Amino acid sequence: MSLPPIPALFRRSKALSGGWFTLSATVEQLLLATSVFWMLTANVPFFSAALQGRAPGEPQTWSFLFALGVLLVAAHFLLLALLCNRWTVKPLLALLLLATAMAVHFMRAYGVYLDPSMLRNALRTDVAEAGELLSWTLLPQLTILVGLPWLLLWRVRLVQRPWPTALGRRFGALLLAAVAAGGALLAIFQPFSSLMRNHKELRYLITPANYLWSLASVIAADARGAARPRQAIGLDATPGPSWATRDKPLLVVLVVGETARAANWGLNGYARQTTPELAKLPVINFPEVSSCGTNTEVSVPCLFAPVGRRNYDSARIDGSESLLHVLARAGVTVHWRDNQSGCKGVCDGLSNDSVISLNPPGSCAGGRCLDSGLLYGLDERLAAARGTQLLVLHQLGNHGPSYFRRYPPAFARFAPACGSDDLQRCRREEIVNAYDNALLYTDHVLASLIASLQARADKVDSAVIYVSDHGESLGENNLFLHGLPYAIAPKEQTRVPMFMWLSADLPRHAGIDRQCLEQRATKPVSHDHLFHTVLGLLDVRTGLYEGEWDLLRACRSVPGTPP
Repeated sequence: MSLPPIPALFRRSKALSGGWFTLSATVEQLLLATSVFWMLTANVPFFSAALQGRAPGEPQTWSFLFALGVLLVAAHFLLLALLCNRWTVKPLLALLLLATAMAVHFMRAYGVYLDPSMLRNALRTDVAEAGELLSWTLLPQLTILVGLPWLLLWRVRLVQRPWPTALGRRFGALLLAAVAAGGALLAIFQPFSSLMRNHKELRYLITPANYLWSLASVIAADARGAARPRQAIGLDATPGPSWATRDKPLLVVLVVGETARAANWGLNGYARQTTPELAKLPVINFPEVSSCGTNTEVSVPCLFAPVGRRNYDSARIDGSESLLHVLARAGVTVHWRDNQSGCKGVCDGLSNDSVISLNPPGSCAGGRCLDSGLLYGLDERLAAARGTQLLVLHQLGNHGPSYFRRYPPAFARFAPACGSDDLQRCRREEIVNAYDNALLYTDHVLASLIASLQARADKVDSAVIYVSDHGESLGENNLFLHGLPYAIAPKEQTRVPMFMWLSADLPRHAGIDRQCLEQRATKPVSHDHLFHTVLGLLDVRTGLYEGEWDLLRACRSVPGTPP
């Protein structure tokens, strides 16, 4: 049993008025045509990556390309044939055509890979973030990859057959597709297996299988997580002895930055001074810091986990409580304030609010708020400070692609700046200008935070730790935004800025040698240090604490011991 060749898949069956016509096709023919269409239009990034290093004039290159094409067509046909029947094929194909066109657009425009991590990040994106990613440049692509196929799909009349015949044809088509896939794979097994073994990320360029597989993985993982509560950690957490001897309240402010990359951070020696206000303050800068992930969905939970990138386990991290729960268990007053897409489970069950819900005067418009709103009510919080507190501020920061929306006009210092949500409409210089302007504004917000803490330093000991969740690509190697698999991500996406500021009396009260800490800051640091450094700074005792990961431990008055 065989399928007709592609040109004969559809037959004109009936002329209608105005030149319109209908097409007759079996379900299997429709699925095959769709699979061929996707192979030709949706997999250019995959073919380009798979053929790197192969000479275009060699026959082996063309035979390898042909076998890859057959393999992709057969694999997608098998997938669709298992999902579709006569009643579901049209609505399902219509949906997949739209989703595939969107996937192709973002893969080509920004160089992203649609792996489970990226899909999870996309699913957690709020409406405002999603709106910024949509632009008019999508229209031509949607017309070609969605509009025309939808028109043809609408005019298809599915051939009806008795169910025994239909079942037999379906089985035969599946068998034929499996044989074609197996034959193509055998023909190129050695180079293909080597390619996929050495570059596993390439599987996430095969479209639409990439996002369908990743979506199924995310749904399955979320279902498993929803079936059980987060595992409690740090059940032995208790306040340390310094709590009883403090003569002032202690407030630590942890600022989780967004999409700030180390390469453009003024304190790191960037050619432009993007941190002029912080440069005038006694901050301790950490110039070599590695992130746990390349997107918020990975990095934020990892930041607050006892074991981060060094032994990364997403199921363990997502299924457990965070540093904040451990601190709260010991008696620390914890509060999370968000100006982005939530705390990713890190603050579940704890005190939290969002800038958009507070709606501070002059900070919010159009469903988005500037990061200045994170400081709303800070003076009142300081005036009422008691005991030991941790305030976490989650920035919108440099979230792309709309960098120009992240700062008010007064900070548009670098010009001309890209003023479009569509980075393809701007020159790289304009994109970098807008990005750097957003960093200037982050610098201002952080300096304002420190100024407020300094003003109450006689009443409250305080500290600020700032670290970005991940970096950003700004056109290097034709990559934009972030989210590449960590193994192949460029350093622009994995190197992030970080600094620490301590109020005047805190080093003496906490026994911290500032000069020692400044020396420690010159050595490599990672997100993995945060969990244990915050435990040490707040003097919370727990078996989870690992002193070698506490940046302050060696710089205390009694080296090698917890505070």
